[in-house]
Amino acid sequence: MRKLLILILLIPVLGISQTKNVVNSTRVFPKADKVSEFEKALTAHAQKYHTGDWKWRVFEIQSGPDAGGFHITEGPLSWEAFNDRGNLGEAHTNDWNKSVGLYLSDRNQQSYSVYVDSLSTVAISDYSDKIIINHIYPKPGMINSAIDLVKKLKKVWTDGNENVAVYTLSVSGERQIITVTRLKDCLKELATGYRKSMPERYNVAYGAGAWEVYQSDYAKCIDRRWNELLYLRADLSSK
Repeated sequence: MRKLLILILLIPVLGISQTKNVVNSTRVFPKADKVSEFEKALTAHAQKYHTGDWKWRVFEIQSGPDAGGFHITEGPLSWEAFNDRGNLGEAHTNDWNKSVGLYLSDRNQQSYSVYVDSLSTVAISDYSDKIIINHIYPKPGMINSAIDLVKKLKKVWTDGNENVAVYTLSVSGERQIITVTRLKDCLKELATGYRKSMPERYNVAYGAGAWEVYQSDYAKCIDRRWNELLYLRADLSSK
Protein backbone atom coordinates (compact mmCIF):
# COMPACT_ATOMS: atom_id res chain seq x y z
CA MET A 1 0.00 0.00 0.00
CA ARG A 2 2.87 2.34 0.89
CA LYS A 3 4.57 1.70 -2.49
CA LEU A 4 1.31 2.34 -4.32
CA LEU A 5 0.84 5.64 -2.49
CA ILE A 6 4.38 6.75 -3.40
CA LEU A 7 3.77 5.86 -7.06
CA ILE A 8 0.54 7.87 -7.12
CA LEU A 9 2.34 10.88 -5.65
CA LEU A 10 5.05 10.61 -8.29
CA ILE A 11 2.65 10.62 -11.25
CA PRO A 12 2.54 14.46 -11.59
CA VAL A 13 6.35 14.64 -11.44
CA LEU A 14 6.76 11.92 -14.05
CA GLY A 15 4.23 13.65 -16.29
CA ILE A 16 6.15 16.91 -16.12
CA SER A 17 9.51 15.27 -16.78
CA GLN A 18 8.19 13.56 -19.91
CA THR A 19 6.79 16.72 -21.50
CA LYS A 20 7.39 16.58 -25.24
CA ASN A 21 8.48 20.16 -25.85
CA VAL A 22 12.10 19.79 -27.03
CA VAL A 23 13.12 20.08 -30.68
CA ASN A 24 16.53 19.15 -32.06
CA SER A 25 17.59 21.10 -35.14
CA THR A 26 20.41 20.40 -37.56
CA ARG A 27 21.51 22.76 -40.32
CA VAL A 28 23.57 21.50 -43.21
CA PHE A 29 24.85 23.19 -46.34
CA PRO A 30 25.36 21.11 -49.49
CA LYS A 31 28.12 21.92 -51.92
CA ALA A 32 26.81 24.17 -54.67
CA ASP A 33 27.37 21.59 -57.42
CA LYS A 34 26.05 18.63 -55.41
CA VAL A 35 22.57 19.73 -54.34
CA SER A 36 20.62 17.14 -56.34
CA GLU A 37 22.89 14.31 -55.15
CA PHE A 38 22.56 15.56 -51.58
CA GLU A 39 18.76 15.68 -51.75
CA LYS A 40 18.54 12.14 -53.08
CA ALA A 41 20.91 10.80 -50.40
CA LEU A 42 19.19 12.74 -47.60
CA THR A 43 15.78 11.37 -48.58
CA ALA A 44 17.04 7.79 -48.56
CA HIS A 45 18.77 8.27 -45.20
CA ALA A 46 15.66 9.78 -43.59
CA GLN A 47 13.42 6.94 -44.76
CA LYS A 48 15.84 4.31 -43.45
CA TYR A 49 16.96 5.76 -40.12
CA HIS A 50 14.61 8.56 -39.05
CA THR A 51 11.06 7.30 -38.67
CA GLY A 52 8.50 7.05 -35.86
CA ASP A 53 9.34 9.34 -32.95
CA TRP A 54 12.55 10.34 -34.71
CA LYS A 55 11.07 11.36 -38.04
CA TRP A 56 12.55 14.35 -39.82
CA ARG A 57 10.90 17.52 -41.07
CA VAL A 58 13.23 19.09 -43.62
CA PHE A 59 13.05 22.76 -44.58
CA GLU A 60 14.94 24.60 -47.31
CA ILE A 61 16.18 28.02 -46.14
CA GLN A 62 15.06 30.64 -48.64
CA SER A 63 16.50 33.89 -47.25
CA GLY A 64 18.87 35.37 -44.70
CA PRO A 65 22.52 34.49 -43.98
CA ASP A 66 21.83 30.73 -44.15
CA ALA A 67 19.98 30.79 -47.49
CA GLY A 68 20.74 27.69 -49.52
CA GLY A 69 21.04 25.52 -46.43
CA PHE A 70 18.66 22.88 -45.09
CA HIS A 71 17.05 22.94 -41.64
CA ILE A 72 16.26 19.46 -40.26
CA THR A 73 14.15 19.01 -37.12
CA GLU A 74 13.45 16.07 -34.82
CA GLY A 75 10.74 16.18 -32.19
CA PRO A 76 9.01 17.45 -30.25
CA LEU A 77 10.21 14.94 -27.68
CA SER A 78 11.14 15.01 -24.01
CA TRP A 79 14.63 15.52 -22.65
CA GLU A 80 14.38 11.97 -21.33
CA ALA A 81 13.75 10.63 -24.83
CA PHE A 82 16.82 12.38 -26.18
CA ASN A 83 18.83 11.16 -23.18
CA ASP A 84 17.74 7.53 -23.63
CA ARG A 85 18.19 7.48 -27.39
CA GLY A 86 21.80 6.43 -27.06
CA ASN A 87 24.24 5.89 -29.89
CA LEU A 88 22.58 5.79 -33.30
CA GLY A 89 24.82 2.93 -34.30
CA GLU A 90 27.66 2.30 -36.70
CA ALA A 91 25.36 1.56 -39.65
CA HIS A 92 23.61 4.92 -39.26
CA THR A 93 26.85 6.86 -38.91
CA ASN A 94 28.46 5.13 -41.87
CA ASP A 95 25.40 5.75 -44.04
CA TRP A 96 25.40 9.44 -43.16
CA ASN A 97 29.13 9.88 -43.73
CA LYS A 98 29.37 7.85 -46.92
CA SER A 99 26.00 8.63 -48.51
CA VAL A 100 25.15 12.17 -47.35
CA GLY A 101 28.19 13.77 -45.75
CA LEU A 102 30.36 13.63 -48.86
CA TYR A 103 28.01 16.15 -50.54
CA LEU A 104 28.19 18.68 -47.67
CA SER A 105 30.39 21.67 -46.97
CA ASP A 106 32.15 21.91 -43.62
CA ARG A 107 29.55 24.38 -42.35
CA ASN A 108 26.86 22.97 -40.03
CA GLN A 109 24.87 23.78 -36.86
CA GLN A 110 23.26 21.72 -34.10
CA SER A 111 20.86 23.06 -31.48
CA TYR A 112 18.11 22.22 -28.98
CA SER A 113 15.08 24.46 -28.50
CA VAL A 114 12.34 24.27 -25.87
CA TYR A 115 8.79 25.25 -26.85
CA VAL A 116 7.13 27.74 -24.49
CA ASP A 117 3.37 27.19 -24.51
CA SER A 118 2.56 30.24 -22.37
CA LEU A 119 4.12 32.58 -24.96
CA SER A 120 2.83 30.86 -28.10
CA THR A 121 -0.38 31.31 -30.06
CA VAL A 122 -0.22 27.97 -31.87
CA ALA A 123 0.21 24.40 -30.66
CA ILE A 124 3.68 22.93 -30.99
CA SER A 125 2.62 20.38 -33.62
CA ASP A 126 0.22 22.61 -35.59
CA TYR A 127 2.59 23.01 -38.52
CA SER A 128 2.72 25.06 -41.71
CA ASP A 129 4.65 24.52 -44.92
CA LYS A 130 6.07 28.04 -44.93
CA ILE A 131 7.54 29.64 -41.81
CA ILE A 132 9.46 32.71 -40.68
CA ILE A 133 12.05 32.14 -37.96
CA ASN A 134 12.98 35.21 -35.94
CA HIS A 135 16.19 34.92 -33.87
CA ILE A 136 16.26 37.30 -30.90
CA TYR A 137 19.39 37.77 -28.78
CA PRO A 138 18.84 39.46 -25.38
CA LYS A 139 21.58 41.58 -23.88
CA PRO A 140 23.45 39.96 -20.94
CA GLY A 141 21.24 39.87 -17.86
CA MET A 142 18.13 40.93 -19.80
CA ILE A 143 16.55 37.56 -20.64
CA ASN A 144 13.60 38.08 -18.27
CA SER A 145 12.90 41.53 -19.68
CA ALA A 146 13.05 40.10 -23.19
CA ILE A 147 10.56 37.39 -22.25
CA ASP A 148 8.24 40.05 -20.81
CA LEU A 149 8.27 41.80 -24.18
CA VAL A 150 7.26 38.56 -25.89
CA LYS A 151 4.46 38.09 -23.35
CA LYS A 152 3.02 41.44 -24.44
CA LEU A 153 3.32 40.49 -28.10
CA LYS A 154 1.23 37.37 -27.56
CA LYS A 155 -1.97 39.43 -27.23
CA VAL A 156 -1.11 41.37 -30.38
CA TRP A 157 -0.41 38.16 -32.31
CA THR A 158 -3.70 36.72 -31.11
CA ASP A 159 -5.64 39.84 -32.11
CA GLY A 160 -4.07 39.66 -35.58
CA ASN A 161 -4.67 35.91 -35.93
CA GLU A 162 -0.94 35.23 -36.21
CA ASN A 163 0.22 31.68 -35.53
CA VAL A 164 3.47 32.03 -33.60
CA ALA A 165 5.36 29.30 -31.76
CA VAL A 166 7.92 30.57 -29.25
CA TYR A 167 11.05 28.67 -28.22
CA THR A 168 14.09 29.31 -26.06
CA LEU A 169 17.45 27.96 -27.16
CA SER A 170 18.84 25.46 -24.66
CA VAL A 171 22.44 24.26 -24.12
CA SER A 172 23.24 25.42 -27.65
CA GLY A 173 25.39 28.50 -27.45
CA GLU A 174 24.40 32.14 -27.05
CA ARG A 175 21.12 32.81 -25.22
CA GLN A 176 18.31 33.18 -27.73
CA ILE A 177 14.55 33.49 -27.99
CA ILE A 178 13.15 32.06 -31.21
CA THR A 179 9.74 32.92 -32.62
CA VAL A 180 8.42 30.85 -35.51
CA THR A 181 5.58 32.43 -37.45
CA ARG A 182 3.67 29.67 -39.19
CA LEU A 183 2.20 31.13 -42.35
CA LYS A 184 -1.14 29.31 -42.58
CA ASP A 185 -2.11 31.46 -45.57
CA CYS A 186 1.37 31.14 -47.06
CA LEU A 187 3.13 34.23 -48.42
CA LYS A 188 -0.15 36.13 -48.70
CA GLU A 189 0.31 37.01 -45.04
CA LEU A 190 3.34 39.15 -45.94
CA ALA A 191 1.37 41.45 -48.22
CA THR A 192 0.72 45.02 -47.13
CA GLY A 193 -2.85 45.27 -45.87
CA TYR A 194 -3.30 41.56 -45.17
CA ARG A 195 -3.63 42.49 -41.48
CA LYS A 196 -3.24 45.71 -39.56
CA SER A 197 0.35 46.73 -38.81
CA MET A 198 2.06 45.67 -35.61
CA PRO A 199 2.30 49.24 -34.22
CA GLU A 200 -1.42 49.82 -34.84
CA ARG A 201 -2.46 46.56 -33.20
CA TYR A 202 -0.09 47.14 -30.29
CA ASN A 203 -1.55 50.56 -29.57
CA VAL A 204 -5.07 49.15 -29.74
CA ALA A 205 -4.11 46.43 -27.25
CA TYR A 206 -2.20 48.60 -24.77
CA GLY A 207 -3.21 52.19 -25.40
CA ALA A 208 -2.05 55.19 -27.42
CA GLY A 209 1.75 55.56 -27.42
CA ALA A 210 2.33 51.99 -26.22
CA TRP A 211 4.30 51.05 -29.33
CA GLU A 212 6.85 53.79 -28.67
CA VAL A 213 7.28 52.48 -25.13
CA TYR A 214 7.74 48.97 -26.48
CA GLN A 215 10.44 50.13 -28.90
CA SER A 216 12.27 51.92 -26.07
CA ASP A 217 12.14 48.82 -23.87
CA TYR A 218 13.24 46.67 -26.81
CA ALA A 219 16.33 48.81 -27.36
CA LYS A 220 17.25 48.41 -23.69
CA CYS A 221 17.12 44.63 -23.52
CA ILE A 222 17.68 43.24 -27.03
CA ASP A 223 21.16 43.13 -28.50
CA ARG A 224 20.20 42.13 -32.06
CA ARG A 225 17.89 39.96 -34.13
CA TRP A 226 17.55 38.54 -37.62
CA ASN A 227 14.95 36.52 -39.47
CA GLU A 228 14.61 34.13 -42.38
CA LEU A 229 12.01 32.44 -44.57
CA LEU A 230 11.89 28.63 -44.83
CA TYR A 231 9.86 26.25 -47.00
CA LEU A 232 9.02 22.70 -45.97
CA ARG A 233 10.47 20.07 -48.28
CA ALA A 234 8.02 17.24 -47.73
CA ASP A 235 9.74 15.26 -50.48
CA LEU A 236 12.93 15.15 -48.41
CA SER A 237 11.25 14.57 -45.04
CA SER A 238 10.46 11.27 -43.31
CA LYS A 239 7.30 9.61 -44.52
